[in-house]
Amino acid sequence: MPIPDPMPGGSSTIDKAFVEAFKSNCIHLSQQHPSRLRSTVTEMVVKAEVANVERLGVQEAVERTQRHTPTVVLDIPHSRRRFPMQDWYWADLIDREDEVRMLIHPKSEYAKAAAWAMNRRIDRTIIEAATGDATDGDGNAVPFNPSMIVGSAGAGLTLDAILEAKEKLDANEVDSANRYLVLNSKAMSDLLSTTEVSSSDFNTIKALVRGEVSTWLGFSIIHTELVAEDTAQALAYHKSGLRLGVGLDITAKIDVRPDVSYATQVFASWTGGATRVEEEKVVQILI
Repeated sequence: MPIPDPMPGGSSTIDKAFVEAFKSNCIHLSQQHPSRLRSTVTEMVVKAEVANVERLGVQEAVERTQRHTPTVVLDIPHSRRRFPMQDWYWADLIDREDEVRMLIHPKSEYAKAAAWAMNRRIDRTIIEAATGDATDGDGNAVPFNPSMIVGSAGAGLTLDAILEAKEKLDANEVDSANRYLVLNSKAMSDLLSTTEVSSSDFNTIKALVRGEVSTWLGFSIIHTELVAEDTAQALAYHKSGLRLGVGLDITAKIDVRPDVSYATQVFASWTGGATRVEEEKVVQILI
């Protein structure tokens, strides 16, 4: 009776590398390697199952109209955003026979693949927090504010949509530094095809030769295909508008598993979560 595969769909495909064993290194399929959004949001360390972000509202100053007037105590609005910490992992097995047949040692390459998967998970967590429901201190859902949605679905990324996103952030008195515009490749192409961006009056020749624009209209432009996996959209936000909580940062382990014929297991994990802190600082751009 054949022995069942302990991990169906797992590293059983590693035999495809046997015929390529003469190569000097592993070639990974195209994928996003580093996290592209982690540095664009505010990060905090969380040592609990649920993270809380405290929010202080706005309270205007009062006028003192006479000497020795009683002090007016201002009741500043206070609210809270909370989000759960979630555990994520990546694992695969490498049989001893696989290692013998390969002229390269695969363990480090598997560890890289695991880390890259965790990095993409971090970006997806940030995107989901930016566009989905937040949770207030009482556990109630806070849906995305429709007034912070600009653009038109099916119209592509337009200059008017970006200007409208900028206008909304400006009108909300959002600080001009640390603003980010997150786009996929189609939106980047739309942006580069606009007369204003293509003009030397707006961008350097170097950016055009490379086919990329790094900053524009006060936004640092970040490219990732993850932003539009489920919906056709782009994001414009301020760094303080999103909060990433990290309970346990990316950890990778390589161990021998006696329970599966002493195969080598490559394992990576990450514990974290994210939330939208302020509605006024995050804009969705329909494209």
